[in-house]
Amino acid sequence: MAPSAMSRGNDNWMKSLSDAQPVAYWLDDPGRPHPEPALTGAETCDLLVVGGGYSGLWTALNAKERDPGRDVVLLEGREVGWAASGRNGGFCAASLTHGLPNGLTRWPDEIHKLQELGARNLDGIEAAVARYSIDCDFERTGEIDVATETYQAWELRDWYEKTEREGLADGVEFLDAEAVRAQVDSPTFQAGLWDRRGVAMLNPARLAWGLKRACLDLGVRIHEHTPALTLKPYGAGMAVRTPYGQVRARKVALGTNIFPSLVRRVRAYTVPVYDYALMTEPLTAEQLGAIGWKNRQGLGDSANQFHYFRLSADNRILWGGYDAIYPYGGRVRAEYDDRPQTYAKLAGHFFTCFPQLEGVRFTHAWGGAIDTCSRFSAFFGTAHGGRVAYAAGYTGLGVGATRFGADVMLDLLAGEHTERTSLDMVRKKPLPFPPEPFAWTGIALTKWSLARADAHDGRRNLWLRALDRLGLGFDS
Repeated sequence: MAPSAMSRGNDNWMKSLSDAQPVAYWLDDPGRPHPEPALTGAETCDLLVVGGGYSGLWTALNAKERDPGRDVVLLEGREVGWAASGRNGGFCAASLTHGLPNGLTRWPDEIHKLQELGARNLDGIEAAVARYSIDCDFERTGEIDVATETYQAWELRDWYEKTEREGLADGVEFLDAEAVRAQVDSPTFQAGLWDRRGVAMLNPARLAWGLKRACLDLGVRIHEHTPALTLKPYGAGMAVRTPYGQVRARKVALGTNIFPSLVRRVRAYTVPVYDYALMTEPLTAEQLGAIGWKNRQGLGDSANQFHYFRLSADNRILWGGYDAIYPYGGRVRAEYDDRPQTYAKLAGHFFTCFPQLEGVRFTHAWGGAIDTCSRFSAFFGTAHGGRVAYAAGYTGLGVGATRFGADVMLDLLAGEHTERTSLDMVRKKPLPFPPEPFAWTGIALTKWSLARADAHDGRRNLWLRALDRLGLGFDS
């Protein structure tokens, strides 16, 4: 591209962002429910759930479904769904292991069981959405992993053939360049893998709000704007102190994910990585026809620094990913939710992928923190003699997997030996992250190495190969 043409392109990309509001599209909804009153005074319950994202909501809901007479209280520090649960891309995947490649690498002996449990879990989410009449635009359209480089196309074909040999390709179809562009037309697409049943699209904030309403209808007491400050033993149970009160509970489930755990030893297992997304204005019928996105699948490209993109119910395109920003010290702060330099980068990538959509404007641009652990999929455990359970580390695929994690926490609190609690994935933990400055240095070196691999036909350098040997490689 000539310099003058590149300058014109950059000007167009910048103009596309001129009206973008720095708020999450999903949360910018006039149907957003009013918060429940904060806790004041003292309460007692059978089960206290800390956290009003998907982890906490599914735990509270499933606890009441298992035992309608169980007295359940849920505490949320701000408002239900305001953090990662209301800011993500709305991809609800069956995978419990942050993708099949990651799961097959880490738990090859369990992968068929993990795939089966994941498929049942996604079916359970679909059934709950119907049972509780949750209006969250649930669409079981599947997802296409697309190759945008020749080496990626070969890797996708090789991977598909491997999964066929392993008996793991059910419902998955390999698409060559012509076939993938017949599904969604981008000049950058060279091949694709379409998982037809393993991923659903949904409105993530409305899912959280629908789960909140279902919990309330079943008798869960929810207190918003009520941060949990301390967790201590109290007799045969536990006590959690809040700014204006206290809850005494027989058992406690912690669904706080990226926020500092009330069990201090758990904190070293997660770090926050900030992810960013854009949302376009609604596409016209002509614009939608120009890209031919008839089957409404979710999409993600195959690079290490990857994009994820999908259509909303009103035919906007959500375009996110690529940059993954780790703040030194691992702090979670509101100021990190907005990053104009990343928005500009994402806008440029968007119009490279879909030049047919030149002139489309973005209406929303936002970010949020992902709770990342060193194995890139959730881990679980108990504390205080089995009276407290926790799940964290979903690394961006928690829309679906948190329901499974909720059931794991309930199994652990009940002391039950189930097909879930017998899994190595549940019984073993990832390696913790080192203290600063080693965490920041290691993450920065890994990001640089992944970008370098993308620029050199996927070739992994010595650092990435060493991480692979240690079981810390990013492989999903």
